Amino acid sequence: MAAPDHAASAWGDRETEFFYELTPDRILQAAEGLGVRCTGRTLQLNSLENRVYEVEVEVADPSRLRSPSEKARVIKFYRPGRWSREQIQEEHRFLLDLAEADVPVVAPLRFPDGATLRRAEEAGVHYALFPKMGGRHPDEMDADQLRRVGRLLGRLHNVGAAGEAPHRLRLDPESYGLRNLDFLLEAEAIPERLEQDYIDVVEEICERSFPLFERAAVHRLHGDCHLGNLIWNEESGPSWVDFDDMVVGPAMQDLWLVVPGRDEEAVERRRLLFEGYEEMRELDRATAALIEPLRALRYIHFSAWIAKRWDDPAFPRRFEHFGTEAYWREQLGDLREQLSLIPA
Repeated sequence: MAAPDHAASAWGDRETEFFYELTPDRILQAAEGLGVRCTGRTLQLNSLENRVYEVEVEVADPSRLRSPSEKARVIKFYRPGRWSREQIQEEHRFLLDLAEADVPVVAPLRFPDGATLRRAEEAGVHYALFPKMGGRHPDEMDADQLRRVGRLLGRLHNVGAAGEAPHRLRLDPESYGLRNLDFLLEAEAIPERLEQDYIDVVEEICERSFPLFERAAVHRLHGDCHLGNLIWNEESGPSWVDFDDMVVGPAMQDLWLVVPGRDEEAVERRRLLFEGYEEMRELDRATAALIEPLRALRYIHFSAWIAKRWDDPAFPRRFEHFGTEAYWREQLGDLREQLSLIPA
């Protein structure tokens, strides 16, 4: 296993901080750094990891607005200690690269000095501003929509492969598996009677997965392409949002999360997604063997994320069963199932 002092790197510094100094006046002050005036109306958006707000801005001539979304800006305050300034800037660089290539994403807005990232010194928090995008999160997609999203991901990955992000996390069994395991053990998050079984199954998953990852090409990815991060606008179509979990990893990470199932219907829907992708970018279909290892690593990563944030009052309220023996027995069962699906 990785040395314990590396364990926290998957989720930022060993001790992340909270947002207690983030007062309403500081939120509005940060938004007005773009040179706009806020009306004072603010809506907190759903985000556990960061703090994200929609703020309404004054508009000189409301009759010229093409959409109600133009009256708002979205401000994102990054959790202190999660990502370094360099890592956040690499997220922004990827988004700007995508926007320059006409790939539909919600890229950060530039402040008057040209920067996309600022720091609220009194609160000790980095923040960025984004335009608001109207649309809906799709629950299901038909064949044409799946191919369209596949084409979008192919274009996104073309841009991802054309640049580098040396400070971002690399998605592999070391970072998402063994380092998270080290953190869970150090935090004593797993009940003692289940600890060795959990260690054994995670280490075996990682051992079997390493060769599969070594054979796969890697590049910049969205990293968290579930449908909750896809906005479908009736006029402009699909756009990916929230690149906070951007990683360097295999293309299959973004593809399998769009269609996460494994039954016959899911296999057929993923085939349609792949077809659309291959219209824009070559896909090594053999890397579909990474889907179950990636699913297993996501389970481990998710548990480590909750454990890492447990001192934040929002997390015990949201994940009230975390830490119970029932929770860890369910996790152990899920990981054993995953292990059975990864060739020895």
